[in-house]
Amino acid sequence: MRRDGPNAADQATRIPHFWEDRDVNPQYLSRLPDSGFDRVDALLAPVDDDLAAAFPGDRQQPQPIHTVYVSAADAGPDTPRVWGEQAVELLDRYADALSEIGTTGALPDVRATLGRSPIQDLRIDFEDGYGWRSDDVEDAAALETGRTLRQLSSDLSGPRSLGIRAKGLAPHERRRGIRTLELVLEGAGGVPDGFVFTVPKLRAAQQVTAVVALCEELESAYGLPDGSLRFELQIESPQAVLGPDGTVTVAKAIQLAEGRCTGLHYGTYDYSAACGIASRFQSLEHPVADHAKSVMLVAAAQTGVWVCDGSTQVVPQGSDEEIRAALARHYRLVTRSLERGYYQGWDMHPGHLITRWLATFDFYRDALPAAATRLQAYLDRQGGGVMDEPATAQALATVVLRGLACGAFDEDAVRAQAPGCTVDTLRDLLTRAVVPEI
Repeated sequence: MRRDGPNAADQATRIPHFWEDRDVNPQYLSRLPDSGFDRVDALLAPVDDDLAAAFPGDRQQPQPIHTVYVSAADAGPDTPRVWGEQAVELLDRYADALSEIGTTGALPDVRATLGRSPIQDLRIDFEDGYGWRSDDVEDAAALETGRTLRQLSSDLSGPRSLGIRAKGLAPHERRRGIRTLELVLEGAGGVPDGFVFTVPKLRAAQQVTAVVALCEELESAYGLPDGSLRFELQIESPQAVLGPDGTVTVAKAIQLAEGRCTGLHYGTYDYSAACGIASRFQSLEHPVADHAKSVMLVAAAQTGVWVCDGSTQVVPQGSDEEIRAALARHYRLVTRSLERGYYQGWDMHPGHLITRWLATFDFYRDALPAAATRLQAYLDRQGGGVMDEPATAQALATVVLRGLACGAFDEDAVRAQAPGCTVDTLRDLLTRAVVPEI
């Protein structure tokens, strides 16, 4: 067999010697018997099953853009409406400054959203934001919180997910936290739609096994459907990221949750303090925060568990100058988080709602023109400066669907720039069901 040209050596490497004297096309031959395929399949079948169980893929329902934390001493059925009204009042006072901050002219739409449905995810806090009170006082607050959550869960303009953060799993507070969770369920008369509870200060993966056991015990005691109780893990200690054996604690924790863990929430100040960062420099953008959140993002990837960025203690209060600076700062922090793949964060003040929605709308609106153009080119298999692969098309579709879900734009706006990008097509791209012909 003659091999000429610059690729002769490469050809010799690729074509096995036993084909050289055969008068057939080598691509149709195989020396591997069926038993060889069967052997490989037998070895990989349990691996396939384990990977499918551990990494089922992203959840289909939209991730909320934020979680609002309100002390149990201050929360009530009117909390979303009150926060929305306070946010609108602040927006109107500082519309000029906010117009300069925004990039897409989204402020009128933000104002409408604040008046219609300002809070997507609400957590009523019995931990740091509530403090230590007498058992009688916390018992009464827990029962009232249950009634509040039940009422909000049936409000079409209310949060689409909600719950509590009880006290943690440390010995000195464990029973108090469990009792509060139980009384909330008692007050709610079961599990409200969209209910999730936050487990603060995770330090060991084995703690998650105990939380799963608690869920099972509560479901049994109250006659609740199996698997109806779900929880988030709050990452507030270095041990939650890196265990004493050098492994990633949070990755183990997700797998021990038996499908009940819905999210990982970063705790900005507890984590930074535990790492020895001086209070002046504790923030969402400190390197220790970036490291922790990057580990969380990797651990949660393709598991269906959402990652939520933390909070900032700087709120728009004080002098006119301080309020303007706080609004600009929060807008910048939210944008920074979105750019790094953290699509949800904590909000601690009504003013944060303004810049949360504004930064989120701007992020997705700024992303749409390029994403739509590339998606349409991918569907059409046209040329251009960028040749996207299925994984990239999947990521582009995700961005567009997130923008649609939060209301940054509607399907008409997408199809005006990419006629082939219907919602169904975008969803098919997520699962790589759409593979354009070459």
